Amino acid sequence: MFTASPYGWVSQYLFGFFFSYGVYLPFWALWFESQGVSAAHIGTLIGLGFAARCLSNLLLTPRIHKVEHLVPALRWFALVTLVFGSLYFVAGGNFWLLAIITILFNLSMGPMMPLPDSMANYYAKHQLLDYGSTRVWGSIAFIVGSTVVGYLAANWGHQWILFACLGGFAANLLLSLRTPNPLPKTQDEQTTLPRPKLMTLLREWPVVKFLLLEALIQGSHAAYYSIGSIYWKQSGYSEETIGYLWSLGVVMEVLLFAFSRKWFANVPVKTLFTLAALAVVVRWGLAAMTTALLPLIIIQILHSLTYALAHLAAMKYIQMGSQHRMVAMQSLYNAIALGGSVALLTVFSGWAFEQWGGQVFWVMSAMGVFALLIRVDLPRSHLEEKTPY
Repeated sequence: MFTASPYGWVSQYLFGFFFSYGVYLPFWALWFESQGVSAAHIGTLIGLGFAARCLSNLLLTPRIHKVEHLVPALRWFALVTLVFGSLYFVAGGNFWLLAIITILFNLSMGPMMPLPDSMANYYAKHQLLDYGSTRVWGSIAFIVGSTVVGYLAANWGHQWILFACLGGFAANLLLSLRTPNPLPKTQDEQTTLPRPKLMTLLREWPVVKFLLLEALIQGSHAAYYSIGSIYWKQSGYSEETIGYLWSLGVVMEVLLFAFSRKWFANVPVKTLFTLAALAVVVRWGLAAMTTALLPLIIIQILHSLTYALAHLAAMKYIQMGSQHRMVAMQSLYNAIALGGSVALLTVFSGWAFEQWGGQVFWVMSAMGVFALLIRVDLPRSHLEEKTPY
């Protein structure tokens, strides 16, 4: 009861976290709107959240250098995130108070994304789990969270967005109190190695190209994350329908993760990146042209490629490197590709949406074009360290 297999511990931690994230990502803008916050300020608040997660993944996550520190760190971050999230109950519609709470909430939430992936990568290297089959439970939880809260918000009010989000983090904390067996352990030959410095990694051109490519692909989701739900609501769709649309995107994500070993085990990483970039061009170009239901369904189906396939390629790229650099690379990926780029573009999206409406998605589409021009180099150690995926 108090122990779990590596697969059980990581997948259930991911389930608890992504249930809350499935509430946060699609509906937080609507919750802010219900508090009387303007679209431009909503973009700023959502952008502050991404920026705070970026900062925490640059400053906090890399300090969890040894894999045996992952479990206690994840427990503490789950607790602190729950505490800071509870402060939203007293914020009202005060923009500056909301901004402070948003920063604190996201600073503590930030490491809860890369650290479970680091655990999954560690266990995958030791053939104790398959990354795709483990990560899929996070995507399933996202579907459950967005679907349930879409229904609750449409029928009983936007306060359920906050209730459900914090409930997920409470469950996440309880699940984290169990002990995975075996516990992660640093390999003997790496116990004396110093913590990799992020600035050293950022001087390596292959690392820079990898991060820039992922920043373009993942950053292209900024308008979708920040004003997508508002745009669809203004186009006549209910919160319940919006929840279904978000869930559809993650259903496709689930399928891709679930069958990743079968479909992509022998596909080169460079090909995965190219497919994801092409999907970015098509998906956001279509989003800029129409809000009709059938195209929206196609747009959400493409989420499996623009997000999930790009994320899968990033995990495969990181796994090809050494275990010693794994957490540092995970930190940079989450801080820059999933944090900093999205933060900057989210602030831009809030402003641009007020000026141009849905045409802001053309900017997101153009990012896929630039991504196609980048050719990543595989990590140097990939010939020596082939790992299961």
